[in-house]
Amino acid sequence: MIKLRPSTPVARQLGALALAAALLAAVAPATAQSLFLTDGEQWQEGPVPAPPAFSTQGLVPFEVGVDSPLRFALVPDTLQLGADGVIRFVVVAQSASGAVNVMHQGLRCRSNESRTYARWSPAQLPLGNPFNSDAGQWISAGQTPWQDWRDHAAGRPAWALARAGLCDGAAPNGNPAQMLRALRAQGEMVR
Repeated sequence: MIKLRPSTPVARQLGALALAAALLAAVAPATAQSLFLTDGEQWQEGPVPAPPAFSTQGLVPFEVGVDSPLRFALVPDTLQLGADGVIRFVVVAQSASGAVNVMHQGLRCRSNESRTYARWSPAQLPLGNPFNSDAGQWISAGQTPWQDWRDHAAGRPAWALARAGLCDGAAPNGNPAQMLRALRAQGEMVR
């Protein structure tokens, strides 16, 4: 065992490094939380707007995963950023056989969470291409909870959208126009 005298430069450097590591370990969790919340602050979701009218013309495709059997796209005119920090949008998922799911969703970059507000149901099949919201009706999903988008399959589209340009780390990636530019640029890189 090597004994270092406290007055040697090596001992002082090791002591300083140990102290810095201990302080960083103690302060890091509190600092990470305080970046987004002040003491006593509780996040509250604002009023959820009604599901927007949409058309599938001009969809912005995005990649959810190479193993996904569905193709996903965002309806660009529905992208909104609420005062509560929630990014709300309509997403369309389509299978190779032509089955379509349309959902009004929200995501929170700050907490890595998403939630579905409503699902769109067609009035009759087959649907035209493109089709719009007048060809069916929105059905409320009820009081769905916010869920970590990494913990369930239904959250994968929100997670993919967040990574592809809707979020910049734990914050929304600017206004909806900036988010769409980032999403389109990401899509061009994937192709």
